[in-house]
Amino acid sequence: MAAEQAGGALHRAQGRTLDAFPAGAPWRREQTEDLQRVLRRVDNDIPLVLVSGNHDLGNAPTPESIAEFQQTWGDDYFSFWAGGVLFLVLNSQLLADASRCPALKQAQDRWLEQQLDTAGQRQCQHAVVFQHIPLFLESIDEDDDYFNLSKAVRKEMADKFLKAGIRAVFSGHYHRNAGGTYKKLDMVVSSALGCQLGKDTHGLRVVVVTAEKIIHRYYSLDELSERGIEDDLMDLVKKK
Repeated sequence: MAAEQAGGALHRAQGRTLDAFPAGAPWRREQTEDLQRVLRRVDNDIPLVLVSGNHDLGNAPTPESIAEFQQTWGDDYFSFWAGGVLFLVLNSQLLADASRCPALKQAQDRWLEQQLDTAGQRQCQHAVVFQHIPLFLESIDEDDDYFNLSKAVRKEMADKFLKAGIRAVFSGHYHRNAGGTYKKLDMVVSSALGCQLGKDTHGLRVVVVTAEKIIHRYYSLDELSERGIEDDLMDLVKKK
């Protein structure tokens, strides 16, 4: 989903870890082992932040599918601090359809209220949200779609985020680059390293967090291989 630089530590957040759905889907175990083998090659100085998605938990998650994710990858929602920035990682499948696990949604809701209280007290330079399903793709008023949250949910969540001082939500799921702004909240939707459903190329989003602002750009893998990250972003990183 995103890579962001904060406090000198590079965290790579990834939405949706596998292609095979849960509940004994063919090849799921093999895909899990393949991904774990690849991730072991990442430099140990780069902490990895995994964001659960629909292929991890199912479009309508169950206690069993969430427990499987937790046992394999860790918590399905959590927060962490880096360089004075508070990052909130949500299980957006619970926001999309919690019909099969209402108690787990209620638990995340209670936890989120506590986290937003912390952000609202301005105890952090910035507060940022990671979630797999975007609040919206272009506009807060757009029609409901498989790739966004329902109007009622997205408006409620966006207003809560704004009240707490959150200024950016980073998501994936759409397999295309998209996004928009609601009041002072930026909704950033990044395409994928893998399967593309639009005209974007395989790539990733680089996000630099400074004391004053959050800057992000999407790079294709070819661009990164041939030219690397642009000088103005690298200059901001070096100043930190």
